[in-house]
Amino acid sequence: MSATPLISSVDSRTSEIIPPLVGASLAELSTWVQQQGQPAYRGKQLHEWIYQKGVRSLCDISVFPKQWRAELAKISIGRSNIHHRAVAPDGTIKYLLQLTDGQIIETVGIPTDKRLTVCVSTQVGCPMACDFCATGKGGYKRNLARYEIVDQVLTVQEDFQQRVSHVVFMGMGEPLLNTENVLAALRSLNQDVGIGQRSLTVSTVGIRDRIRQLAQHHLQITLAVSLHAPNQALREQLIPSARPYPLEDLLAECREYVEITGRRVSFEYILLAGVNDLPEQALELAKRLRGFQSHVNLIPYNPIAEVDYKRPNRDRIQAFVNILKQQQIAVSVRYSRGLEADAACGQLRINKK
Repeated sequence: MSATPLISSVDSRTSEIIPPLVGASLAELSTWVQQQGQPAYRGKQLHEWIYQKGVRSLCDISVFPKQWRAELAKISIGRSNIHHRAVAPDGTIKYLLQLTDGQIIETVGIPTDKRLTVCVSTQVGCPMACDFCATGKGGYKRNLARYEIVDQVLTVQEDFQQRVSHVVFMGMGEPLLNTENVLAALRSLNQDVGIGQRSLTVSTVGIRDRIRQLAQHHLQITLAVSLHAPNQALREQLIPSARPYPLEDLLAECREYVEITGRRVSFEYILLAGVNDLPEQALELAKRLRGFQSHVNLIPYNPIAEVDYKRPNRDRIQAFVNILKQQQIAVSVRYSRGLEADAACGQLRINKK
Protein backbone atom coordinates (compact mmCIF):
# COMPACT_ATOMS: atom_id res chain seq x y z
CA MET A 1 0.00 0.00 0.00
CA SER A 2 1.39 3.36 -1.05
CA ALA A 3 1.82 5.92 1.68
CA THR A 4 3.31 8.69 -0.45
CA PRO A 5 2.01 12.00 0.91
CA LEU A 6 -0.51 13.71 -1.37
CA ILE A 7 -0.57 17.08 0.33
CA SER A 8 0.82 18.39 3.58
CA SER A 9 -0.78 16.63 6.54
CA VAL A 10 -0.83 19.84 8.57
CA ASP A 11 -2.43 22.97 7.18
CA SER A 12 -1.81 26.39 8.73
CA ARG A 13 -5.58 26.93 8.54
CA THR A 14 -6.36 23.94 10.77
CA SER A 15 -8.72 25.93 12.95
CA GLU A 16 -10.61 26.98 9.81
CA ILE A 17 -10.98 23.57 8.17
CA ILE A 18 -12.17 21.51 11.12
CA PRO A 19 -14.79 20.78 12.29
CA PRO A 20 -16.42 18.92 10.56
CA LEU A 21 -13.79 16.40 11.51
CA VAL A 22 -14.04 13.74 8.78
CA GLY A 23 -11.14 14.13 6.35
CA ALA A 24 -8.83 15.65 8.97
CA SER A 25 -5.40 14.08 9.43
CA LEU A 26 -3.97 12.71 12.66
CA ALA A 27 -1.83 15.83 13.01
CA GLU A 28 -4.81 18.11 12.44
CA LEU A 29 -6.94 16.23 14.95
CA SER A 30 -4.13 16.27 17.52
CA THR A 31 -3.82 20.03 17.11
CA TRP A 32 -7.58 20.47 17.36
CA VAL A 33 -7.99 18.46 20.59
CA GLN A 34 -5.20 20.51 22.17
CA GLN A 35 -7.07 23.65 21.16
CA GLN A 36 -9.97 22.20 23.17
CA GLY A 37 -7.70 21.90 26.22
CA GLN A 38 -7.15 18.13 25.88
CA PRO A 39 -3.86 16.19 25.70
CA ALA A 40 -2.48 15.41 22.23
CA TYR A 41 -3.06 11.65 22.56
CA ARG A 42 -6.80 12.32 22.37
CA GLY A 43 -6.15 13.14 18.70
CA LYS A 44 -5.02 9.57 18.04
CA GLN A 45 -8.11 8.24 19.81
CA LEU A 46 -10.33 10.54 17.78
CA HIS A 47 -8.61 9.48 14.55
CA GLU A 48 -9.20 5.81 15.36
CA TRP A 49 -12.86 6.30 16.22
CA ILE A 50 -13.55 8.29 13.03
CA TYR A 51 -11.72 6.12 10.50
CA GLN A 52 -11.68 2.65 12.05
CA LYS A 53 -14.84 2.58 14.13
CA GLY A 54 -16.91 4.88 11.92
CA VAL A 55 -18.33 6.91 14.80
CA ARG A 56 -21.08 9.37 13.86
CA SER A 57 -21.20 11.51 17.00
CA LEU A 58 -18.48 12.70 19.37
CA CYS A 59 -20.85 11.82 22.21
CA ASP A 60 -20.39 8.14 21.32
CA ILE A 61 -16.60 8.07 21.82
CA SER A 62 -16.57 6.18 25.11
CA VAL A 63 -12.84 6.73 25.79
CA PHE A 64 -13.41 10.48 26.08
CA PRO A 65 -14.27 11.98 29.49
CA LYS A 66 -18.04 12.23 29.98
CA GLN A 67 -17.95 15.97 30.67
CA TRP A 68 -15.94 16.69 27.52
CA ARG A 69 -18.30 14.54 25.46
CA ALA A 70 -21.19 16.67 26.70
CA GLU A 71 -19.30 19.82 25.67
CA LEU A 72 -18.71 18.35 22.18
CA ALA A 73 -22.36 17.42 21.58
CA LYS A 74 -22.97 20.16 19.01
CA ILE A 75 -19.70 19.72 17.10
CA SER A 76 -20.15 17.92 13.79
CA ILE A 77 -18.06 14.93 12.78
CA GLY A 78 -19.40 15.40 9.26
CA ARG A 79 -21.42 12.27 8.50
CA SER A 80 -24.31 12.25 6.04
CA ASN A 81 -27.61 10.35 6.29
CA ILE A 82 -28.77 7.68 3.85
CA HIS A 83 -31.81 9.21 2.13
CA HIS A 84 -32.45 6.27 -0.19
CA ARG A 85 -30.78 2.94 -0.92
CA ALA A 86 -31.26 0.93 -4.15
CA VAL A 87 -29.89 -2.63 -4.33
CA ALA A 88 -29.32 -4.33 -7.69
CA PRO A 89 -29.35 -8.12 -8.14
CA ASP A 90 -25.59 -8.09 -8.78
CA GLY A 91 -24.99 -6.67 -5.29
CA THR A 92 -24.27 -3.11 -6.37
CA ILE A 93 -25.86 -0.55 -4.05
CA LYS A 94 -26.66 3.02 -5.07
CA TYR A 95 -27.12 5.51 -2.26
CA LEU A 96 -28.69 8.92 -2.11
CA LEU A 97 -26.95 10.71 0.76
CA GLN A 98 -28.46 13.76 2.41
CA LEU A 99 -25.89 16.37 3.40
CA THR A 100 -26.13 18.72 6.37
CA ASP A 101 -27.64 21.49 4.20
CA GLY A 102 -30.27 19.12 2.79
CA GLN A 103 -28.63 18.64 -0.61
CA ILE A 104 -28.70 15.13 -2.09
CA ILE A 105 -25.78 13.35 -3.77
CA GLU A 106 -25.24 9.90 -5.25
CA THR A 107 -22.67 7.33 -4.14
CA VAL A 108 -22.28 3.74 -5.37
CA GLY A 109 -20.84 0.66 -3.65
CA ILE A 110 -19.65 -1.95 -6.16
CA PRO A 111 -18.65 -5.31 -4.66
CA THR A 112 -16.78 -8.19 -6.30
CA ASP A 113 -15.28 -11.35 -4.84
CA LYS A 114 -11.99 -9.62 -4.04
CA ARG A 115 -12.73 -5.91 -3.69
CA LEU A 116 -15.21 -3.23 -2.74
CA THR A 117 -15.13 -0.13 -4.93
CA VAL A 118 -16.86 3.13 -4.10
CA CYS A 119 -17.83 5.62 -6.80
CA VAL A 120 -17.88 9.05 -5.15
CA SER A 121 -19.35 12.40 -6.17
CA THR A 122 -17.37 15.63 -5.94
CA GLN A 123 -20.12 18.18 -6.59
CA VAL A 124 -23.85 18.54 -6.03
CA GLY A 125 -24.90 18.23 -9.66
CA CYS A 126 -22.45 19.06 -12.45
CA PRO A 127 -21.78 22.17 -14.57
CA MET A 128 -20.28 20.28 -17.54
CA ALA A 129 -23.71 19.55 -19.12
CA CYS A 130 -22.70 16.43 -21.07
CA ASP A 131 -25.61 15.72 -23.41
CA PHE A 132 -25.91 12.04 -22.51
CA CYS A 133 -25.60 12.40 -18.71
CA ALA A 134 -28.48 12.50 -16.22
CA THR A 135 -26.38 14.49 -13.72
CA GLY A 136 -25.67 17.15 -16.34
CA LYS A 137 -29.41 17.50 -16.97
CA GLY A 138 -30.01 18.14 -13.27
CA GLY A 139 -27.95 21.34 -13.04
CA TYR A 140 -25.18 22.36 -10.64
CA LYS A 141 -25.48 23.50 -7.02
CA ARG A 142 -22.04 23.55 -5.34
CA ASN A 143 -18.72 21.83 -4.70
CA LEU A 144 -18.48 19.15 -2.03
CA ALA A 145 -16.20 19.78 0.94
CA ARG A 146 -13.37 17.43 1.89
CA TYR A 147 -15.42 15.79 4.64
CA GLU A 148 -18.40 15.24 2.31
CA ILE A 149 -16.24 13.28 -0.15
CA VAL A 150 -14.50 11.12 2.48
CA ASP A 151 -17.82 10.49 4.26
CA GLN A 152 -19.16 8.72 1.17
CA VAL A 153 -16.45 6.06 1.49
CA LEU A 154 -17.01 5.67 5.24
CA THR A 155 -20.77 5.32 4.67
CA VAL A 156 -20.38 2.54 2.09
CA GLN A 157 -17.80 0.81 4.26
CA GLU A 158 -20.20 0.93 7.22
CA ASP A 159 -23.20 -0.29 5.22
CA PHE A 160 -21.34 -3.19 3.59
CA GLN A 161 -19.49 -4.04 6.81
CA GLN A 162 -16.46 -4.52 4.57
CA ARG A 163 -13.27 -2.57 4.03
CA VAL A 164 -13.27 -0.40 0.91
CA SER A 165 -10.34 -1.30 -1.35
CA HIS A 166 -10.81 1.09 -4.30
CA VAL A 167 -12.31 4.53 -4.86
CA VAL A 168 -13.20 6.09 -8.21
CA PHE A 169 -14.05 9.79 -8.49
CA MET A 170 -16.58 9.14 -11.25
CA GLY A 171 -19.84 10.15 -9.60
CA MET A 172 -21.68 13.45 -9.82
CA GLY A 173 -19.57 16.47 -10.72
CA GLU A 174 -16.26 17.40 -12.35
CA PRO A 175 -13.42 16.67 -9.86
CA LEU A 176 -10.96 19.14 -11.41
CA LEU A 177 -13.39 22.00 -10.80
CA ASN A 178 -13.07 21.16 -7.10
CA THR A 179 -9.34 20.47 -7.04
CA GLU A 180 -8.50 21.65 -3.51
CA ASN A 181 -11.13 19.50 -1.83
CA VAL A 182 -10.45 16.53 -4.12
CA LEU A 183 -6.72 16.63 -3.30
CA ALA A 184 -7.51 16.87 0.41
CA ALA A 185 -9.93 13.94 0.14
CA LEU A 186 -7.34 11.87 -1.75
CA ARG A 187 -4.82 12.49 1.02
CA SER A 188 -7.31 11.45 3.67
CA LEU A 189 -8.46 8.33 1.80
CA ASN A 190 -4.82 7.32 1.39
CA GLN A 191 -3.37 8.20 4.80
CA ASP A 192 -6.39 8.07 7.14
CA VAL A 193 -8.72 5.48 5.61
CA GLY A 194 -5.72 3.46 4.38
CA ILE A 195 -6.45 3.01 0.67
CA GLY A 196 -3.35 2.77 -1.56
CA GLN A 197 -2.84 5.59 -4.03
CA ARG A 198 -2.87 3.19 -6.98
CA SER A 199 -6.35 2.12 -5.91
CA LEU A 200 -7.65 5.70 -6.31
CA THR A 201 -8.92 6.97 -9.69
CA VAL A 202 -9.85 10.54 -10.59
CA SER A 203 -11.99 11.05 -13.69
CA THR A 204 -12.23 14.34 -15.59
CA VAL A 205 -13.79 15.67 -18.78
CA GLY A 206 -10.71 17.87 -19.04
CA ILE A 207 -10.33 21.41 -17.68
CA ARG A 208 -7.57 23.51 -19.25
CA ASP A 209 -4.33 23.45 -17.19
CA ARG A 210 -5.87 21.39 -14.36
CA ILE A 211 -4.38 18.06 -15.51
CA ARG A 212 -0.99 19.76 -15.67
CA GLN A 213 -1.51 21.13 -12.15
CA LEU A 214 -2.55 17.68 -10.90
CA ALA A 215 0.63 16.21 -12.37
CA GLN A 216 2.75 18.56 -10.23
CA HIS A 217 1.63 16.64 -7.13
CA HIS A 218 3.34 13.47 -8.48
CA LEU A 219 0.54 11.21 -7.28
CA GLN A 220 0.40 7.49 -7.97
CA ILE A 221 -3.34 7.62 -8.61
CA THR A 222 -4.97 6.72 -11.94
CA LEU A 223 -6.11 9.62 -14.10
CA ALA A 224 -9.16 8.82 -16.28
CA VAL A 225 -10.04 11.32 -19.01
CA SER A 226 -13.52 11.25 -20.54
CA LEU A 227 -13.08 11.57 -24.33
CA HIS A 228 -16.30 10.06 -25.77
CA ALA A 229 -15.37 11.25 -29.28
CA PRO A 230 -12.39 10.93 -31.66
CA ASN A 231 -12.58 14.53 -32.91
CA GLN A 232 -13.39 18.01 -31.65
CA ALA A 233 -16.62 18.53 -33.60
CA LEU A 234 -18.34 15.44 -32.21
CA ARG A 235 -16.89 16.06 -28.76
CA GLU A 236 -18.44 19.53 -28.68
CA GLN A 237 -21.78 18.02 -29.67
CA LEU A 238 -21.66 15.55 -26.79
CA ILE A 239 -19.84 17.80 -24.27
CA PRO A 240 -20.75 21.47 -24.94
CA SER A 241 -18.29 22.62 -22.26
CA ALA A 242 -15.44 21.20 -24.40
CA ARG A 243 -15.74 24.04 -26.95
CA PRO A 244 -13.01 26.28 -25.47
CA TYR A 245 -10.59 23.36 -24.95
CA PRO A 246 -9.58 21.70 -28.26
CA LEU A 247 -9.02 17.95 -28.19
CA GLU A 248 -5.46 18.42 -29.43
CA ASP A 249 -4.66 20.63 -26.44
CA LEU A 250 -6.28 18.18 -24.02
CA LEU A 251 -4.26 15.26 -25.38
CA ALA A 252 -1.06 17.33 -25.27
CA GLU A 253 -1.71 18.03 -21.60
CA CYS A 254 -2.34 14.32 -21.02
CA ARG A 255 0.99 13.45 -22.63
CA GLU A 256 2.66 15.96 -20.32
CA TYR A 257 0.94 14.26 -17.37
CA VAL A 258 2.46 10.93 -18.41
CA GLU A 259 5.91 12.48 -18.72
CA ILE A 260 5.74 14.11 -15.28
CA THR A 261 4.16 11.27 -13.31
CA GLY A 262 5.27 8.15 -15.19
CA ARG A 263 1.65 6.97 -14.93
CA ARG A 264 -0.41 6.04 -17.97
CA VAL A 265 -3.71 7.79 -18.65
CA SER A 266 -7.01 5.93 -18.98
CA PHE A 267 -9.41 7.27 -21.59
CA GLU A 268 -13.13 6.76 -20.98
CA TYR A 269 -15.23 6.40 -24.11
CA ILE A 270 -19.00 5.91 -23.75
CA LEU A 271 -20.28 4.06 -26.83
CA LEU A 272 -23.47 5.60 -28.28
CA ALA A 273 -25.16 3.62 -31.04
CA GLY A 274 -24.77 5.29 -34.43
CA VAL A 275 -23.10 8.34 -32.90
CA ASN A 276 -19.51 7.50 -31.96
CA ASP A 277 -19.27 3.72 -32.45
CA LEU A 278 -18.54 3.53 -36.19
CA PRO A 279 -15.46 1.68 -37.56
CA GLU A 280 -14.02 4.87 -39.04
CA GLN A 281 -14.35 6.55 -35.64
CA ALA A 282 -12.45 3.68 -34.01
CA LEU A 283 -9.65 4.20 -36.56
CA GLU A 284 -9.66 7.95 -35.93
CA LEU A 285 -9.44 7.38 -32.17
CA ALA A 286 -6.57 4.91 -32.64
CA LYS A 287 -4.68 7.42 -34.77
CA ARG A 288 -4.94 10.06 -32.04
CA LEU A 289 -3.77 7.71 -29.29
CA ARG A 290 -1.03 5.83 -31.14
CA GLY A 291 2.24 5.88 -29.20
CA PHE A 292 0.47 7.14 -26.08
CA GLN A 293 1.06 5.46 -22.71
CA SER A 294 -2.63 4.93 -22.22
CA HIS A 295 -5.56 2.55 -21.96
CA VAL A 296 -9.06 2.93 -23.42
CA ASN A 297 -12.11 1.95 -21.37
CA LEU A 298 -15.10 1.48 -23.65
CA ILE A 299 -18.38 1.90 -21.75
CA PRO A 300 -21.65 0.85 -23.41
CA TYR A 301 -24.18 3.59 -22.80
CA ASN A 302 -26.78 3.41 -19.99
CA PRO A 303 -29.94 4.98 -21.46
CA ILE A 304 -31.73 7.81 -19.62
CA ALA A 305 -35.23 9.16 -20.22
CA GLU A 306 -34.13 12.71 -21.03
CA VAL A 307 -32.34 11.91 -24.32
CA ASP A 308 -32.68 9.49 -27.22
CA TYR A 309 -29.21 7.90 -27.27
CA LYS A 310 -29.04 4.11 -27.38
CA ARG A 311 -26.56 1.41 -26.41
CA PRO A 312 -24.79 -0.37 -29.30
CA ASN A 313 -25.32 -4.11 -29.67
CA ARG A 314 -22.52 -6.49 -28.72
CA ASP A 315 -21.37 -6.98 -32.33
CA ARG A 316 -20.85 -3.22 -32.78
CA ILE A 317 -19.01 -3.03 -29.46
CA GLN A 318 -16.75 -5.95 -30.35
CA ALA A 319 -16.01 -4.51 -33.80
CA PHE A 320 -14.86 -1.26 -32.17
CA VAL A 321 -12.67 -3.24 -29.75
CA ASN A 322 -11.14 -5.29 -32.58
CA ILE A 323 -10.16 -2.21 -34.57
CA LEU A 324 -8.44 -0.62 -31.59
CA LYS A 325 -6.57 -3.84 -30.83
CA GLN A 326 -5.49 -4.18 -34.47
CA GLN A 327 -4.05 -0.66 -34.17
CA GLN A 328 -2.10 -1.68 -31.03
CA ILE A 329 -4.28 0.35 -28.66
CA ALA A 330 -4.79 -1.13 -25.17
CA VAL A 331 -8.53 -1.45 -24.70
CA SER A 332 -11.14 -3.10 -22.50
CA VAL A 333 -14.93 -2.94 -22.20
CA ARG A 334 -16.40 -1.87 -18.89
CA TYR A 335 -20.03 -2.84 -18.46
CA SER A 336 -21.76 -0.78 -15.79
CA ARG A 337 -22.90 -2.57 -12.66
CA GLY A 338 -26.30 -2.15 -11.05
CA LEU A 339 -28.31 -1.53 -14.22
CA GLU A 340 -31.54 -2.37 -12.40
CA ALA A 341 -30.89 0.35 -9.81
CA ASP A 342 -31.00 3.49 -11.99
CA ALA A 343 -27.35 2.98 -12.92
CA ALA A 344 -26.73 6.07 -15.04
CA CYS A 345 -25.02 8.71 -12.94
CA GLY A 346 -27.57 11.18 -11.56
CA GLN A 347 -30.57 9.07 -12.56
CA LEU A 348 -31.45 7.85 -9.08
CA ARG A 349 -31.20 11.36 -7.66
CA ILE A 350 -33.60 12.67 -10.30
CA ASN A 351 -36.10 9.88 -9.72
CA LYS A 352 -36.02 9.66 -5.91
CA LYS A 353 -35.17 12.99 -4.36
